[in-house]
Amino acid sequence: MLEQMGRPGVEDLPIAEGRQGMAAMGKLAEADPVDLAVIRDLTCPGPAGDIPLRLYDTKDTREAGPVVVFMHGGGFVIGDLEIYHSLCTHICERLDLPVVSVDYRLAPEAPFPAAPDDCEAAMRWIAGSPEALGREVTGLIPMGDSAGGNLTIVVTNQLTAEPAAVPVIMQAPIYPVADDVSQHQSFRDFGEGYLLTHKTMAFFTEQYAADPADPRNVPMAGEHASFPPTVLCTAGLDPLRDSGRNYAAHLIQQGIDVSYLEFPGTIHGFMTLRKALPSAQGDLDAMLAAMQAMLARIEGKNI
Repeated sequence: MLEQMGRPGVEDLPIAEGRQGMAAMGKLAEADPVDLAVIRDLTCPGPAGDIPLRLYDTKDTREAGPVVVFMHGGGFVIGDLEIYHSLCTHICERLDLPVVSVDYRLAPEAPFPAAPDDCEAAMRWIAGSPEALGREVTGLIPMGDSAGGNLTIVVTNQLTAEPAAVPVIMQAPIYPVADDVSQHQSFRDFGEGYLLTHKTMAFFTEQYAADPADPRNVPMAGEHASFPPTVLCTAGLDPLRDSGRNYAAHLIQQGIDVSYLEFPGTIHGFMTLRKALPSAQGDLDAMLAAMQAMLARIEGKNI
């Protein structure tokens, strides 16, 4: 559909137009949001000013429990609270848990490490601010797609090394960037014609301007033996597929409880294309069911 429209790639447009284009595609291709009891905009302190957040919940009030902290995708350059609004409502409804979506600073205006700094600051604030949230938080569940999947892993690394007020009990990266994707077969096989292209990835990398030596850029580096349980999914036709595969295998080899789901025949970004891709809603439901099963195992171990 996009090829027939003849629209330039995000790398060929001014940044503002690229962001508008992602929002427009979401209106065409994404499922409608779910009505929830609570949808409330908040802010928390960050390293460069207040960070916008959005709280979702199926209940006006609830007992103490974990909170999902969602970090959106978009190559660290495009993406925001509105584009991921519908997805967050579905995650909240299916898991029956509060979800807080983080509107971290974007490149090129705020290059690396602005995004991981903001996400870590938001996570620590959520862990220690039950009165501001109106909910007592007992555990954190970082979750995000693509660039947000990378940030999920990065922040889990940071909070494992230097714990927040409550622990990270599970992480849920969605088709993440975990290592140098250019070294993988999936990068060579699916870098053209499957929505996310080599040119787009190169553009995002240039704008993000990460330090290659910083472990927050390539978060798979190092040991992860003390990591929390992980639910991770990849797309079968995604140039990032093998990065997610490698990361799941890396955790499994270190004894981490991992549920890995690879959805064949679908492309990068399917979680926010659920109207356009008939299988995508079922794939999202499968990942959320895996998260529910993982949470049940975690709760069973803690009884």
